[in-house]
Amino acid sequence: MKINISHLNKQFGSHRALDDVSIQISEGMFGLLGPNGAGKTTLMRILTTLIPKTSGEVSLNGIQIGEKGKIREMVGYLPQDFSMYPTLSVYEAMDYLALLSGIKPRSVRKQRITQLLEQVNLQSYGKVKVKALSGGMKRRLGIAQALIHDPKILIVDEPTAGLDPEERIRFRNLLSDLAQNRIVILSTHIVEDIEFSCENLAILQKGKVIFHGKTRELIEQAKGRVWSGLIPREEMEKLRKEYPVISTVSEGEEIMVRLLSQNQPFSQAEQVQPSIEDAYMKLVKGV
Repeated sequence: MKINISHLNKQFGSHRALDDVSIQISEGMFGLLGPNGAGKTTLMRILTTLIPKTSGEVSLNGIQIGEKGKIREMVGYLPQDFSMYPTLSVYEAMDYLALLSGIKPRSVRKQRITQLLEQVNLQSYGKVKVKALSGGMKRRLGIAQALIHDPKILIVDEPTAGLDPEERIRFRNLLSDLAQNRIVILSTHIVEDIEFSCENLAILQKGKVIFHGKTRELIEQAKGRVWSGLIPREEMEKLRKEYPVISTVSEGEEIMVRLLSQNQPFSQAEQVQPSIEDAYMKLVKGV
């Protein structure tokens, strides 16, 4: 199972949302990282045939993106603004979606829905109305509906936005489990979600791919550029103007700062091992 994207462009009037995007994606978890407005959602919507490309080539397992019927059989999608019939129970909503997906025999639908609700840990919520679920539960229900037709490709757009830390971890673990026998594309602006889930990723900025490769290769690019140390509180503002500051922690009258620089930024600063967030910021800021 492979996705090939070659020289993809998408134009909205005078705005180019995607600019010569070329990415190859294989089975497993794949991260699509970038700030809001980078073009991630546009790319997801093209892959799910919701909007057409302007130019370029896109194929999913050898099938061209223009063959909408075949593509939609292969793809499950959880959009960022996911909503589901609020007055129906969880089971009723899933049963209706299963019918829409062409699963006619009632016994087959029941077996499939039971299996999916168990997979997303909602097996005891079948009779609960959708509107009564928490945000995290609704997201997991969104994954269940995306899997109703057993797609080989699962695309999720900003799935952990607004979730509490425990639910984010649960959701990442669920996606990792689902990626054992399919492609799962995780589109997000939250670097931590990529760090703990994806071996391979692409980074988009202003519609362009600025990195495509393995997470460890991205981190390698930031070696020797990440510094940390204590500075007096009154020097913080001056430091922010001179360097990209990644994080600060208050320690009494001093501040422990972590920043990017090609050279030692102040006498107490020491080089530290970069994280994926450091590497992402280094790439975006061009340090």
